Amino acid sequence: MTDLGPVAWPPAPIRTERLVLRESEARDRTAFIELFASSDVHTYLGGPRPRDELEREVPEIPGRRPGFFVIDLGGAMIGQITLTKDTGHLRQAAGKAELGYLFLPEAWGRGYAAEACAAALGWFASALPGEPVVLATQTANERSMRLAAKLGFVEVERFEAYGAEQSFGMWSPVAPSE
Repeated sequence: MTDLGPVAWPPAPIRTERLVLRESEARDRTAFIELFASSDVHTYLGGPRPRDELEREVPEIPGRRPGFFVIDLGGAMIGQITLTKDTGHLRQAAGKAELGYLFLPEAWGRGYAAEACAAALGWFASALPGEPVVLATQTANERSMRLAAKLGFVEVERFEAYGAEQSFGMWSPVAPSE
């Protein structure tokens, strides 16, 4: 189940200073294939998928589901963000919304991931007030570890999964002070 509950989907595009978080479109298919075939992107995710397999299997409009945002820079997809519940891959995430993100290597090191994830978390906090969000990443993935800390995720646990040490963090929306 990837349902976010009572949230209307898709939301209006979310605009940041440089980016747009939007629903996927047919024009994004090539970027999706690049993202999933990239050995750089999948260094900590079990490795890339074969391009020919992706060409056969990626639908005309990939990623059309609740909680899935394309990250658009100047009209081109540079990454994706997912907010999903109960994917079943980690017991620690059961019943909680989990943040996931992938960015094309050419978008790395420019602050796009922090900008886009902060916008997605802001949207989530307004759509589902008070709901925490969790995130798991390999501890060896230093970029992802820094991003999680920058976004305000607090590490709750480290554990072994997929043959590597993982960090499990939790983010809670900040309640307005009175």
